[in-house]
Amino acid sequence: MAHDLATGGEHPDVLRWRGEAGRQERVSLTAESLRALMLDCGADDCGFVAVADPAIADQQAWISALLPNAQTLVSFVCRMNRDTVRTSVRSVANEEFHQTYDDVNHVARRAVRRLEEMGIGAVNPAAAFPMEAQAYPAGMRVISHKPIAEAAGLGRMGLHRNVIHPRFGSFVLLGTIVIDRALDEVSAPLDYAPCLDCKLCVAACPVEAIGMDGTFNFSACYTHNYREFMGGFTDWVHEVVEAKDADDYDARVPPGESVSMWQSLSFKPGYNAAYCLSVCPAGSDVLGPYMEDKVEYRKRILDPLLAKPETVYVLKNSDAEESVPKRLKTKEVRIVDYNIPSDNPFSFLFGLTLTFQRRKARGLDATLALTVTDHGPLNATLRVRNSKLEVDFKAPEKCDASLALDWQTLHAIFRDDLPLASAIADRGAVLEGDREKAEAIRKCFPVYRIG
Repeated sequence: MAHDLATGGEHPDVLRWRGEAGRQERVSLTAESLRALMLDCGADDCGFVAVADPAIADQQAWISALLPNAQTLVSFVCRMNRDTVRTSVRSVANEEFHQTYDDVNHVARRAVRRLEEMGIGAVNPAAAFPMEAQAYPAGMRVISHKPIAEAAGLGRMGLHRNVIHPRFGSFVLLGTIVIDRALDEVSAPLDYAPCLDCKLCVAACPVEAIGMDGTFNFSACYTHNYREFMGGFTDWVHEVVEAKDADDYDARVPPGESVSMWQSLSFKPGYNAAYCLSVCPAGSDVLGPYMEDKVEYRKRILDPLLAKPETVYVLKNSDAEESVPKRLKTKEVRIVDYNIPSDNPFSFLFGLTLTFQRRKARGLDATLALTVTDHGPLNATLRVRNSKLEVDFKAPEKCDASLALDWQTLHAIFRDDLPLASAIADRGAVLEGDREKAEAIRKCFPVYRIG
C-alpha cells in the first residue's frame, strides 16, 4: 500500500535515513589514504594543501565559491608522453595535450565520486577550459593550479613558467580537487628548483617571450602560441565581419589559417608552439639524454623546432616583429591584432605590464604620471627603467611628464597607436613636461589594432 504522507507519517526514505544515521561512523581520511585513492584513480603524483595556506591566499574567494567549508586542496599531476610532445608535428603534440587534459579531468571526477561515496564533500574544477567565460574580460579562472601545485610539493615553476615536477619534469598537466575535510598532514613545498637554467626554453621560443634574465613577455606568447584561443578567435571573427566579400576574406586570411581555425573549433584549440616545454630536460626521469650528450640533445630536440617552416604571429611595434625575421629565417612573420579587451582603466593599466616590450625600452629612464579624468579621477604612474616597467596607482613625487586624459583616449594611445599630438589637439588631453620621454614610454608598447 502506498505511503500516505497526508496522515502525518514520515516518508519511508526519511525513516530509513534515521535508522542508518545512528549507525554511520565518520569515515577516517588521512593523507596516506587519500594519496592511495588518488593514485588508484589514475594520478601519477599528488600533494595536499590546507585552504588556509598563505601561498594561495589570493584564491580564497574562488575556493569558497567552489565548495563552502572547503578545508583542503588536493593537487595532482598526470604525465604526458614526452616524445609525442617534442615532435615538430603540431597536430600530434596538441592531441597529446588534449588527451592528457582529458585524463586529468577523468582522474578528478573518479576521485570525487569515491570521496562522495565516503560522505566527503568534494569538487573538481576543470584542468583548463571551460572557465567562467561570462566574466570575460575580467578574471575567468575558477582556480589557479600552478601555485597550488607548488605549495603541494609537486614542483616549482621554471624559467618557462611551467611547473617542473622533480621526477617527470615539464611533461605533466595539473589538476586540483577541493574537499571539505582537513587531513592529518599536508605537503611541504619542494626545497629546490628542478629547473636546470639551461636556457633551452629561451632558445626554443619562436617569439622570444622568455628572457635570459627570467623576464617574460606575456603578449608575445599569447599572440603566437594561443592564436587559436580567445584573442585570436576574436580577431578572426573581426576579419570575417569586416571582409567585403569572399575574395576580400581570402586576401585577409590565408586558406591554411581558415582550415586550422575550423580544426581548433572542431577538435579543441591547437597550440602553435609550446616549444619551451618540449625542449625542457629537467626532471630525474627526463635528464639522462641531456646530461649524456648536450650537443646531440639540442640537435635532436631543439633544432627541428627552430628549422620548421611556419607562420609566427606577432604584434605591430613589438620586440618579436623585429627579432623573429633576424633570428629565424624559416619562419614567416604575420602581424595580427591582439584582443584582450579591458572594460576599465585600472585593469587596462595593470595589463600594460603584460604587453610591455623590453627591447623597445633599452636605455630609457622615464616616469609618466597619468590622470584619468572621467574615473575618479584615477591617478597612476608608469615608470620605465632598466628595461622594466612599474605601474603604481598613485601620483609620483617627481615625474618627467604628466598626462591628463579620459579613459577612451588613454585606451586609444596605448592600444591603437593614437599619437600624443592628436590626443592633445583632437581629444582634449593635457600634457605637461618632457614630451619626448612621454612619447618614448608610449613606444614601449605594441599596437593592438592594425586595421
